[in-house]
Amino acid sequence: MADKTSPASGWPKIQGDFHVGDEKSPVAVITVGSHLDEQAVCDAGAAICGSCKTENLGLEKIVANIIANPNIRFIITCGTEVKGHLSGQCLQALHKNGVEGGKIVGAEGAIPFIENLTEDAIKRFQEQVEIVDIMETEDLEVIKAKINELTAKDPGNLPKDPIVVEVKDDSAGGADAGENGEEAEMTAEVALITARMKVIQQSVTNIGLQNRFYAGVYSGKIEGLMIGLIMSFVILGFLLMG
Repeated sequence: MADKTSPASGWPKIQGDFHVGDEKSPVAVITVGSHLDEQAVCDAGAAICGSCKTENLGLEKIVANIIANPNIRFIITCGTEVKGHLSGQCLQALHKNGVEGGKIVGAEGAIPFIENLTEDAIKRFQEQVEIVDIMETEDLEVIKAKINELTAKDPGNLPKDPIVVEVKDDSAGGADAGENGEEAEMTAEVALITARMKVIQQSVTNIGLQNRFYAGVYSGKIEGLMIGLIMSFVILGFLLMG
């Protein structure tokens, strides 16, 4: 029998649009843009089942709840993809490639920026789970069969303590915040505008850092020139006095 452990106290730690089943189950199910019978999926053996409509805050909530429960070793991605956000593809990219400069490497969604997850949290997510992709499948019987298949291959809990991550929703009441912690999906057009604003903001930050660097180099050159001139006058003075 596979080894099991206790998840973090009060698991799932992050509120969201999902149902909870057996916390000792090795399988989590993400229905991405579809709303299926999530309770039925949990009754079939999933630890947790819910949708994920955004490629930033939504993914952060998933990762936070997964790494807080070391018993979960598989994530099934199913259901339809979310237009513009492509949260299913972004989840797979996060697991495969991680993050650089706050952006998910290889993500094709409009705003794939991660703000609440540390490098250690992302590495733990990558180590702990395997993603099983059956995207575009909404057939409950197919999903249940996959849960049974993965449960039979349960390797047991990851032999490490749960990691608790705080996910701050700075957009409370805004695009990513809905009632009871549910995500409110943005339109593809709004997502694109927001993504461009993020890119512009990052570009402005980079320009500011470059300007500081060049200003420092210039100041250093001026300071060095002044020191050289002063030393030259001092040496010349000694020579004239001698």
